[in-house]
Amino acid sequence: MPHTIFIDGEAGTTGLEIRERLEARPDLELLLLGDRRRDVTARREALNSADAVILCLPDDAAKEAVSMIENLSVRVIDASTAYRVDPAWTYGFAEMAPGQREKIAGATRVSNPGCYPTGFIGLVRPLVSAGIIPASWPVSVNAVSGYSGGGKAMIAEFEDEQGAPPFRAYGLTLKHKHVPEMTRHTGLERDVLFTPAVGAYRQGMLVEVPLHLGALPGSPSVEAVHGALTEAYAGQRFVEVATLEETEAMTGIAPEGLNGTNRMRLHVFGDRGGSQVRLVALLDNLGKGASGAAVQNLNLMLGLDEAAGLA
Repeated sequence: MPHTIFIDGEAGTTGLEIRERLEARPDLELLLLGDRRRDVTARREALNSADAVILCLPDDAAKEAVSMIENLSVRVIDASTAYRVDPAWTYGFAEMAPGQREKIAGATRVSNPGCYPTGFIGLVRPLVSAGIIPASWPVSVNAVSGYSGGGKAMIAEFEDEQGAPPFRAYGLTLKHKHVPEMTRHTGLERDVLFTPAVGAYRQGMLVEVPLHLGALPGSPSVEAVHGALTEAYAGQRFVEVATLEETEAMTGIAPEGLNGTNRMRLHVFGDRGGSQVRLVALLDNLGKGASGAAVQNLNLMLGLDEAAGLA
């Protein structure tokens, strides 16, 4: 008998992507409200009758939806930022640490990671865990995403006939909502300095962390940094680390390289024997950074093949 799934907020960018990944699967049955999706009674019934619920809503609306769930057996995945640093919720980045996959599988409340934090945590947490980056170290992260990450308003702006700037830096107050999530789940003690930007292309992202190796304790080598990442993600299906040989042969990297997938590729750019390194994560902000991760978490929570419906 198929598992029943309700996507609350299915008309949004992330909701539509999740629905597309789920609707053809014979092991799942989607509860679709159609024109009744704004009907509180209909929503409440769906929220409490589904085997699993995926919330693709703004923070306040997600909290309201959670408050409407009275059936303790319903499993919930929230794609907003509402619960990403809430200790009562399990963080839905399966590859983040040993045992995280098992925590997700046994959880009833999972917070889906943000797109930028997925890249940043993927790069930095293993280095903090290995002692290469001290927890007290000041860390900066630069990133650029396609405009789909900004939701309907930004999509409309960039796809308007008059167009939008080819590149825009934002988050200039340094109070971006992703900072607490990035800091907490890497194990850092100082707030991350986050400098995001959006480009005039629909989807795909690059997340970059520059490091002065010579300033770090013990002056770790490029090889040591690469080795720590390689060890952390050995055997993972959706997170891979490019070899140093592959990275050294590259003359550039484009943010759209993994679009349509749930994969993330990590690169360590640096001159062997040098004292600087550029860590770069490539991922689809709508894939591993949003809907793909939600489907991966759903599969784990329902005891299904983790890769079902994912590329």
